[in-house]
Amino acid sequence: MSLMKLHEYPVTVSWQGGRDGKGQVSGDRSSIASPVSVPPEFGGGVHPGTNPEELLAKSVAACYTITFGIIAANRKIPLNGIETHAVGEVTEEGPKFTYKKVTLRPRISLAPDATDEQATLAEDMAHKADSYCIITNAIRGSVEIIVEPTVVRG
Repeated sequence: MSLMKLHEYPVTVSWQGGRDGKGQVSGDRSSIASPVSVPPEFGGGVHPGTNPEELLAKSVAACYTITFGIIAANRKIPLNGIETHAVGEVTEEGPKFTYKKVTLRPRISLAPDATDEQATLAEDMAHKADSYCIITNAIRGSVEIIVEPTVVRG
């Protein structure tokens, strides 16, 4: 019998106005706040800030990157670092907007003395890390996740 644990991540969003409005999203526990606004392609862009579409791509990329780091440590892959570039894609069909895909392009830097076997393992784990990520698992089936890794040494 497994013991289920519940973890909560409370956030607060405040907003003033319509499409040209502005707001703020903050983590209730972290107290880290970010300004939010409607992106220009949706008729906003008057005020600087992130937006829900960008936040989803950020969440996917952050979760993937952290998850890969944990896997690399567990598998003893000599990781110098990982930097993930992500692109979220939203389609607009008349009044309907659909978040279709997030493409992740992690650049995985291994120690200069990493073996060929370790480089191969890093490449393999790069393609599997999203299956362990909480965020990609939450959106899987609704949003396509593509992983295009680059593994380098040095």
